[in-house]
Amino acid sequence: MTVATLPAPSYADLPALLSRLTGDEKHAPSATSTLDVLWVLYNRVLRVRPDLVDDPGRDRFLLSKGHGPAAYYAVLAAHGFFPVEWLDTFGRLGAALGHHPDRLLIPGVEISSGSLGHGLPIAVGLARGLRAQGNPARTFVLIGDAELDEGSNHEAIVVAGASRLDRLTVVVVDNHSASLGWPGGPARRFASEGWAATTVDGRDHTQLAEALSTHQPERPTAVVASVEAK
Repeated sequence: MTVATLPAPSYADLPALLSRLTGDEKHAPSATSTLDVLWVLYNRVLRVRPDLVDDPGRDRFLLSKGHGPAAYYAVLAAHGFFPVEWLDTFGRLGAALGHHPDRLLIPGVEISSGSLGHGLPIAVGLARGLRAQGNPARTFVLIGDAELDEGSNHEAIVVAGASRLDRLTVVVVDNHSASLGWPGGPARRFASEGWAATTVDGRDHTQLAEALSTHQPERPTAVVASVEAK
């Protein structure tokens, strides 16, 4: 798939877009902690665009941390996946933009998510399937550090490492809310299973773009994006 150059939206647009999301939103910290990672992914890394959401060659992005989707919606709207006017309907009865993303209602959303611990296992299966088809597309999944309290994620970490899924990248947004931990932080947990793991400043767009654009042969990639504690 060849992605043409489109007029670039501006990061400065995001506060105004986020302000349009009103109503009963219970997970504002979950949303704001992911804002910079999501922006860098869609603006500088992912090979996907609104007119190619069903193209087999597109990169896949899975938001496992779907219980705080406000930043995700703002970034998708900024990049033209749906009209910005949809943001005004967030959480309303019958609206496309619910408190958890729905892949059947929102263009560009790959999975319906919000239940913690599901996104990474799905991403592992997706990456394995794409490889079996000979499809070189990359698979990205964003999880929160607290999701590492879920055993399903640790099973997925082991399987991905053993399977050498070098087209898989997981981004762990670490706002220090996990109940469990490991010496050296989350990156060490991934590295122990054969992943190429690194920790970056989750607000630094240059660091994020470099880490997310890099992958090593026969090793999945884990990028821990450290942000302020919530």
